[in-house]
Amino acid sequence: MNSRLVVTFTTLIIFVIAAMAVPLGLAYASHRTNRLLLDRRADATRFAELADQAARDDDHTSLIAEISRYSDLYGAAVRVRDRDGSVVVTAGLFDAEDEEEAVRLALSGRTTEDLPTISPFGPSRVLLAEPAGRDAQLSGVVLLEASADQARLDVTLVWGALAVGALIALGYSVLAARRLARWILRPVTELDRTTQAIAEGHLDARAHPGVGPTELQRLEERFNAMADAVSGAMERQRAFVADASHELRTPLTVLGLRLENLEPHLRQEGTAEFEEAMGELDRLALLVEDLLALARVEAGAAKEKETELEPRLAVWREVYAAKGVTLHIDIPEMSVVPEAAARVADIALDNAQKFVPADGTVTASFRDGVLRVADDGPGLAEEERAEALGRFWRSGAHANVPGSGLGLAIAAELAKSCGATLSLLPATPHGLVVELRLAQP
Repeated sequence: MNSRLVVTFTTLIIFVIAAMAVPLGLAYASHRTNRLLLDRRADATRFAELADQAARDDDHTSLIAEISRYSDLYGAAVRVRDRDGSVVVTAGLFDAEDEEEAVRLALSGRTTEDLPTISPFGPSRVLLAEPAGRDAQLSGVVLLEASADQARLDVTLVWGALAVGALIALGYSVLAARRLARWILRPVTELDRTTQAIAEGHLDARAHPGVGPTELQRLEERFNAMADAVSGAMERQRAFVADASHELRTPLTVLGLRLENLEPHLRQEGTAEFEEAMGELDRLALLVEDLLALARVEAGAAKEKETELEPRLAVWREVYAAKGVTLHIDIPEMSVVPEAAARVADIALDNAQKFVPADGTVTASFRDGVLRVADDGPGLAEEERAEALGRFWRSGAHANVPGSGLGLAIAAELAKSCGATLSLLPATPHGLVVELRLAQP
C-alpha cells in the first residue's frame, strides 16, 4: 500500500510539474521567436528602404555594400528582387524552400508576421520577406534568411534549466511523498506488526499510537482496547480451566480412596461394576490432569527452559521394553532443545507405545533442527491426521485405548509456545510420523 500511495502522489506531482514547466517552456520559445522576428524585421525594413531608394536613384552601389557587410557580419543571406521577381542584389547562400511563396506575399504588400516556433530541434534558419516601397508603389522585395542558432541555444538553455528544476522538484516531491505515505500508513504498519505478534502467541503485544492521522490513531486505541478485552477473556478462561482442574484433583483422589475402601464390602456380583467405576474414575483423573497441563502450556509455563534431549528420551527404553516394542534413539549427544520440544517428544513417544503392537519399532531422531518420532503402528488416515491435533479428538478405531484426546492438542500448544511447527505425516509402509520443526535462530 505504501508503494501505491507513493506512485499516486508521484503521478499527481508529475502532472503538476508538467502543467507548470511545459507552458513556461513554450512561452519562452514563443517569446524568443518573436524577439528574433522583431530583430530581423528591423534589419529587413532598413534594407527595404535602401532598396527602394536604390531603385528610385537607379544606383545599387550603396545597397550592395550594405547587404554584403551585413551578410559577412551575421552570416545571413540577403536577396533583393524587383517587382517582376528578378534578382537585383544577393549576398550569402540561400537554401530556403519557400522563397517563392514569401516573395508572392511580399509583393502583395504583406510583411512576415510570424516565424516557426524556435525549439532545440529546429528550425536552424528563418526567412523574412519585406516589401520595398510605399503602399501601391512597390519597387521590389527584400528577402532575409537569418540563422536561428543563437535563439535555439537560448531556448535549449532555458528548457534545460526548466528540466533540471523539474527533476529537482520531482525528487524532493517524491521524498516528501514517501514521508507522507509513511506517516499516513504508520498506524497501519503498527497494527499489522501487533496483529502478527498476537497471532504468534504474544497476547500482551499492543499498538503504540502517537504518529499518523488522528482517525488511524483512534483506530489503534480501539484495537488496543479490543485486544485487552479479548486477552482478558482468554486469561479468565484459562484461569477457570486451571483452577477447576486443580480443585477437582483433590475430590477425585478422595473419591477414589473411598471407592477402594468400599471394595471389601461389595458382593461378588458387584465386582464388575466396581471395576468399571474405578476405570471411569481413572479416566476422569487423567482428563483433569491433561486439562491442567493444557492450561499451563497456554499460560506459557516453562517455555523458556532448555533441556538435553537424549537423556530425556532414554528413560522411555524401559517402558518400551516392558511392552515388547523396540525403541531406536538417533540423537546426537549434547543436543539441547527447549523444554517444550522435549515435552512434545514425550507425548509422541507416549502415544506410540499405546498404539504400536508388540515387536513393533519406534524411532526418535533429531537432525538439523527437526525432531521426528516415527512408528510402524496402524497410523492414521489423511483425514484423521488433519483432525488429530484438535482437542478431545479420538479415532474411532482407538476408542478402547486409554487417553483423554488432549495429548496432541497439548503438543500443538507446546510447539506454538517455542515457535516450532508440528506436523503429522504418514510413515512407510505404515505408521505415523510426528515431526517437530524447530525455529532456526
